[in-house]
Amino acid sequence: MPALCRDCLHCFDAGTRCPACRSPRIIAHPELFSLSIAHMDCDAFYASVEKRDDPALRDRAVIVGGAVRGVVSTCCYIARIRGVRSAMPMFQALRLCPEAVVIRPRGAHYAAVSRQIRALMDRLTPTVEPLSLDEAFLDLSGTERLHHAPPAVMLAGLMRQIEAEIGITGSVGLSHNKFLAKLASDLDKPRGFSVIGRAETADFLKGKPVRMIWGVGAATQEALNTAGIRSFDDLRRWDRRDLGRRFGAMGDRLWHLARGEDSRRVTADAPMKSISAETTFDADIAARDLLDGHLWRLAEKVTDRAKAKGLAGRVVTLKLRRADFSLITRRHALREPTQTADRLYRAAGALLAEVTEPGPFRLIGTGLSEIVAADQADRTPDLLDPAAERRAAAERATDAIRARFGEGAIIKGRSLR
Repeated sequence: MPALCRDCLHCFDAGTRCPACRSPRIIAHPELFSLSIAHMDCDAFYASVEKRDDPALRDRAVIVGGAVRGVVSTCCYIARIRGVRSAMPMFQALRLCPEAVVIRPRGAHYAAVSRQIRALMDRLTPTVEPLSLDEAFLDLSGTERLHHAPPAVMLAGLMRQIEAEIGITGSVGLSHNKFLAKLASDLDKPRGFSVIGRAETADFLKGKPVRMIWGVGAATQEALNTAGIRSFDDLRRWDRRDLGRRFGAMGDRLWHLARGEDSRRVTADAPMKSISAETTFDADIAARDLLDGHLWRLAEKVTDRAKAKGLAGRVVTLKLRRADFSLITRRHALREPTQTADRLYRAAGALLAEVTEPGPFRLIGTGLSEIVAADQADRTPDLLDPAAERRAAAERATDAIRARFGEGAIIKGRSLR
């Protein structure tokens, strides 16, 4: 059976250890060297970056997220052993793991590390489809001739390089389509490398719960449970037309996934649909001046991301979460797209002013959607606001100063509220 040493990249017939370096970290599979669709997922990415940057945290439970009233963005595996999970309310996470070190997310820093990882991926294949900062699909079809090695060898080398040069670990799933590659990457975390071949697809899915399907949220899960569908076996018993009538377009997709079929191609740089940011308060807030200060900081964060990616948006959104967790959302379409914090802040502020409910609120967020290229943004002067161009020029000057001297080199007074 074909086998690969993940430490020295030696290829050999299957055994318990690598004959070249004696490492036990081997992967063996009949289809190991014939599969080319992969999913790479960093292991507890934010927490791993924090541990890399501060070695004193290596053996500590680390939670990255908001303070007491926030939620967990991610956590290290030590915290996961205690039951902490992503998106868990922080108070619950700290109840499970009171000794954890809680660190506020550093989005710009994580994005910079993500770009380093992406650069290494791009050396292997031009067909990289990022899903977030810490995970991506890769299609290595046709790359064997270029790299003189099968995709599995190149992927193992990639993970070794990421760990050695960037100090972050990750897990890989290798299969014949995106659906199965993503399932495989979760099978052996952390530092995993799992393979699901064509011949074993049906046996692998047998008895597995449908909640494993990426994109099946709570509402879909409830609808499937109501229909008596809890496993892939249940799903395969349904007629394709009946699934379509019951679940619409999702029904047809489920029919194919139940058989391990996924025709979606790995698409490099799929267009971004929205850019947003939000913050959860330590204590509920009703004061409009405090909400306004948070709104400005979020507007800067959103537009910083837009500028970094050369993007702009035409639709402004505002999000408020009440103390009882119910949600208020508002949208406004601008005359033309923008990537300036000033225009986003003013539009979101106008939406906030329209909310007559006094609060208090536990979360505020804003964002841009209907994303376009930056060259389509902020081209027409606002005749109703003659000072807008002057503020935009000041913002561009501020961006230049920060780029040279750092984020804290210059701040607006409203961001101190």
